[in-house]
Amino acid sequence: MPAKSAPLTTPDRRYIVVRGRLWRAANPALSDEDRAGLTAELMKARRAVAAARRAADRDAEAEAHAAVDRAKQALGERGPVWWSDGAPDLNRHMARTTPYAAWFREVGGSEDQ
Repeated sequence: MPAKSAPLTTPDRRYIVVRGRLWRAANPALSDEDRAGLTAELMKARRAVAAARRAADRDAEAEAHAAVDRAKQALGERGPVWWSDGAPDLNRHMARTTPYAAWFREVGGSEDQ
């Protein structure tokens, strides 16, 4: 199986692009240690969501989803934006319909990425 390549990242590092859609990136001001710890928490919470679904345990699933949300907020992927220049949050927008459209075309972006 070929190795996964790093996702396309906007020039300002605010978003990654997945299948043509912008997803807020983690706050680059986080230390590598903090990012690694929070990413580990996120992965653990995602595994807990899957386990709760397999067990059909709605309470455990709700708790696991809350843990996912806490980790994503701590990473800066959800909640208040981590940048301070007043630019809007374009999370979940299609890159082609945002101010990143020209850049996305330039880099050969497609909705398959």
